Amino acid sequence: MGFYGQKTFFQKGDNEMSIPEPLTENQVSDEIKEIFDNLKQNFGFVPNIFGMMARSPDVLKTLLPFYTAVTQSGTVEEKYKELAYLKTSYVNGCKY
Repeated sequence: MGFYGQKTFFQKGDNEMSIPEPLTENQVSDEIKEIFDNLKQNFGFVPNIFGMMARSPDVLKTLLPFYTAVTQSGTVEEKYKELAYLKTSYVNGCKY
């Protein structure tokens, strides 16, 4: 069994690497649940990137203001930013 109890995809001797899954609302602290509630209001669900970042609450709390600044400001329309995220996810084989 790998890190965080996930399936191991690479095993060499005693070293294991695994693919962690995004945390769900049932797996996070009340403070992060509040963040998840806000994300659900904005997106209709909690996108995987935020579920992954929730594994380190300080990272999630730092990422959110940055993410908001990137997505909600500037001259590129939001729909084109979203298209860039989608294409990048697709090219990298990520669940989006």
